[in-house]
Amino acid sequence: MTPRQKYWSISVLIVLIIAGVFWTRGNLRKDTARDEPATPRYVVDALGRKVALPNIVKRIVALGNTPRMVVYLGLTENVVGVGSLPPDKISPLTAYAYAVKDAWKDIPVVGTDAMGNTNYYSEEIVAVEPDVILCTYPEATARDLEKKTGVPVFAVSAGTLFDKDYEESLRLIGEVCGVEDRANEVVKYLNDSLEDLRHRTEGVSEDERPSVLSAAATFKGVHGIESVRLQDPVLDAVNVKNIAARQSGTPAAIVDREQILVWNPDYIFCDFGGVPLVREDQKKRPDFYERLDAFSHGRVYQHPSSTSYFNNLEISLANCYFIGSILYPQRFTDVDAREKAEEIFEFFLGRSDLMSALEEMGAFYGPIRLDEAR
Repeated sequence: MTPRQKYWSISVLIVLIIAGVFWTRGNLRKDTARDEPATPRYVVDALGRKVALPNIVKRIVALGNTPRMVVYLGLTENVVGVGSLPPDKISPLTAYAYAVKDAWKDIPVVGTDAMGNTNYYSEEIVAVEPDVILCTYPEATARDLEKKTGVPVFAVSAGTLFDKDYEESLRLIGEVCGVEDRANEVVKYLNDSLEDLRHRTEGVSEDERPSVLSAAATFKGVHGIESVRLQDPVLDAVNVKNIAARQSGTPAAIVDREQILVWNPDYIFCDFGGVPLVREDQKKRPDFYERLDAFSHGRVYQHPSSTSYFNNLEISLANCYFIGSILYPQRFTDVDAREKAEEIFEFFLGRSDLMSALEEMGAFYGPIRLDEAR
């Protein structure tokens, strides 16, 4: 080999060695970057806590009232653990759970809030490896859950029906899970619907407003005629006189039967869940029911229960249109209550067939006769 050839061979070798060093360093940097934890982002939850979260949330455990909210936000497939009723107890009255029962049939139940009793199972939660735990728990419970699982716990308000705290909860979950657009869409649909109801019923004079009793109200279980909503956003949305209304205190309560007779409302609307109890009671105390004008004039109606494992937002909104169409038929001439319910269920749950499932179990929209068994 000539001196010139040796020179070029050595030069090429040096270049290859240098290139190899840089390539190795570059890959080491890449491997190191992969090994280093991503910088977390911080979002303030409804409790005012600054929660460190991964930049992308793919795996969710949903507790409290958040399972319903994540379904509204299109996050069904991201749920790996859920606080819910046992699958065999889910009915169309718990609309969100019924809508996703097939999608969640293999998802472990890692907590429950049935009958207002909060419980969660920390070991089962850790086992499903969530990126975040969403809940509607108070601060002490949220901190305890975070301590036991080592998983970020993000708390939102359980939400007051049709109120701003419900909107805020949807938007916060949207921000945490990267579905802000859908959260804004849900809030807009809800507010547009409430504005439509307000517009339809505005200008109704005090004399025109019928007196209404929201009875057989579901709270911590089903009840009979004496279970009354003292605060009812559904009745408020259609500008009627809630004859049992109170400005403060519990939203619903068991009242004395004599008080119902004193109120003697023009119309009575019952949660379907309590209707069988009302029927049984009517057989035992027919005189009581005969003294109520709403019964003697055939102005007793039922609708799917507004509450089942927290408030049914979509069913409650559909109930507004049904009640409005009964009380103010001239203002709802273009509304078919059943079709409107299907539209609402399709938007919130992605299923328009829920109405058929409700009707199949007897939870129809319409008048009821308590002396007729169904």
